[in-house]
Amino acid sequence: MPNQVVYVKDKHTKLFIPGPTEVKKEIIEEMEEWMFGHRSEKMTELFTTMTEDTKKFLGTENDVIILSTSGTLFMESSIMNCVDDKVLCSTCGSFSQRQADIAERLGKNVDRLEYEWGKAVKPEDVREALEKKDYDAFTCVMNETSTGIRNPLEEIGEVMKDYPETLFIVDAISALGGDYIDIEGSNIDVIFTSVQKAFAMPPGLAVCVVNDKAYEREANSKSASWYAGFQRNIDYYNKKGQTHSTPAISLMLAYRKQMKRMLEEGHKVRDQRHKDMAEYTQKWAKKHFDMFPEKGYWSQTVSTIKNTQGLNINELRQEIDEKYGIQFSNGYGKQLKEKTFRIGHMGEHTVEDVKELTDAIEEVAGL
Repeated sequence: MPNQVVYVKDKHTKLFIPGPTEVKKEIIEEMEEWMFGHRSEKMTELFTTMTEDTKKFLGTENDVIILSTSGTLFMESSIMNCVDDKVLCSTCGSFSQRQADIAERLGKNVDRLEYEWGKAVKPEDVREALEKKDYDAFTCVMNETSTGIRNPLEEIGEVMKDYPETLFIVDAISALGGDYIDIEGSNIDVIFTSVQKAFAMPPGLAVCVVNDKAYEREANSKSASWYAGFQRNIDYYNKKGQTHSTPAISLMLAYRKQMKRMLEEGHKVRDQRHKDMAEYTQKWAKKHFDMFPEKGYWSQTVSTIKNTQGLNINELRQEIDEKYGIQFSNGYGKQLKEKTFRIGHMGEHTVEDVKELTDAIEEVAGL
């Protein structure tokens, strides 16, 4: 029997895992409001406020879809909505591989631009692949949660500008809201995230930003997602200011309040806070261990650190949880478990918060 952690109700465990991340108590309390109808004026006010505030925060003129779901749904629907036949999927870890697997399961013709785990997608390789064949879309993960890689989307976007018929689809699930990206400036057609990561909200909602080109691609396609169809969601919002299906109202109340907090902080300021946390964690990792990802492509929201000390990461995690009420993550999957560990520095955390964790690791591990 593996060691089991006993969880006590009302015990607050501070989360430095790659998601879900810490949620402010005031945001959780926002979900205690009495229920109301999802076709009421109150719902329209709630949903239009959170949607328009999200556009403002992200600095985009593109359409924003917010659905009661996991971000994985937009992984799937972006392929269903935008790819008639051929898609090029870059893979550099577990989650980018997932999108390629989804595309194959949907019956698309998939070519993979594959990289060793820990290596980043290179713009010149993207260009070379797009020169050889025409594709309906190219997929790339902004932040590969399994390896701690941050792919150079801005440079890849410059390449995509030369291939306007190939839509640029970006999985930003563990980055958006904690790592600034100019969506239009990077020529991104579809980009999506989940709110339990850098948005620092309870799980259950996902956000997708869609430009006119992606909307038109779906509108002219033979098949598309029903629940997460771009046209269906955008048209319904433009007509009624609501979701086409019953939403998770309580979560949306929390979202509205948290998005107001994010707007007050400002996107660039939030980006800098995440950059400061990442730089502190990377410097600490270099002092005691080593970074796993390729140098120059380190994530701003999740640090994947080599276990060069040969520590028992599972036991270390359990002892720190029991002693300090703090959690971080083991390495991802069979490839990286115990060989690495991961620190999620995203959401509402600060450098001082991350230092609590690193001090605890030093004390328990005797570094």
